[in-house]
Amino acid sequence: MKRTILVSMFGWLTVALFAVIPSGYYTSAEGKSADALRQALYQKITSHTNVGYDGLYNVYPTSDVTADGKVWDMYSTCTWTHGQKKCGSYDVVCDCYNREHSVPQSWFSKASPMVADAFHVYPTDGKVNGQRSNYEFGECSGGTSLGGKALGRLGKSTFTGYTSRGTVFEPDDQYKGDFARTYFYMATCYANKCSNWGNTFGSVSGLSQYGVDLFLKWHRQDPVSQKELDRNEAVYAKQKNRNPFIDCPELAEHIWGTKKNVAWYQGQSPVDNIELQQFEVFPNPAKDFLMIVAENVGDVKYQIIDISGKILMSGTTAVNASLTVDGLDNGIYFIRMDFDNQTNLQKFIINK
Repeated sequence: MKRTILVSMFGWLTVALFAVIPSGYYTSAEGKSADALRQALYQKITSHTNVGYDGLYNVYPTSDVTADGKVWDMYSTCTWTHGQKKCGSYDVVCDCYNREHSVPQSWFSKASPMVADAFHVYPTDGKVNGQRSNYEFGECSGGTSLGGKALGRLGKSTFTGYTSRGTVFEPDDQYKGDFARTYFYMATCYANKCSNWGNTFGSVSGLSQYGVDLFLKWHRQDPVSQKELDRNEAVYAKQKNRNPFIDCPELAEHIWGTKKNVAWYQGQSPVDNIELQQFEVFPNPAKDFLMIVAENVGDVKYQIIDISGKILMSGTTAVNASLTVDGLDNGIYFIRMDFDNQTNLQKFIINK
């Protein structure tokens, strides 16, 4: 049996669990949609501290840092210590890291404050940065990768509807959403400047139609990660502004996507009424076992997630079969269930 239910995608829920948004920060943008919403956000975030181009290296130890304290690079898997092996020259991948303008600085003539805005200037491998040059982001089939520890590739655009874009740089899949939300930020923070930047920005609320189509796709496919949440907080501590599209990912839909005619309010549940297979979990509260209940469904992929967003269990189970959860402590949990390209997220309680 099917019925209309509310489904909350876990990618959005993760943000709600982790983002520490200052009280009232986005109040002035509430009730608006489309470009009026972007302009309201612009008024909130455009005034910020310019850390300076040299000062970016002082931001990275907190904004782009791996669990073991190294430089987190989205263009390679190279390992560097912060402050060491900063690029002058380079010959091969992993020689050094530098400051990559994800929005090429040539597009805005190296002007301030864009040239030193940490939200779009990332520490990256010098060699891959050189390969990317000032090419647009895009998608390509095949293309050229520098190999080894390099990430991303350079090639002819194969993005649907935009095969004539020429040469583009395609980042690694795991970081496409990061770059999409970076471009949403730039199109918003610099709403009064960005319309003539390259061919990716333009008249569609700061982006070209190509930019809208490409980055909405990446934004939807690669939800906000803990890395982005942590980076948002670290840059906020230095620049005193935030990336709204990390805090509230649904904003992109209200400005460029499927909800352009829908007013945005902070705290609304980013859900849609979708016709999906009905799932239930039983018993709830649970003690030592949990059962996914549904009709006319075979095996279901599942993840059990705590309130911090950590995945505690995952696998595949048959519906109406017992799933052992006796290793979980008392508390609130979420179970994500994936079946036939549909996702359902439900809360349950362990009470022993």
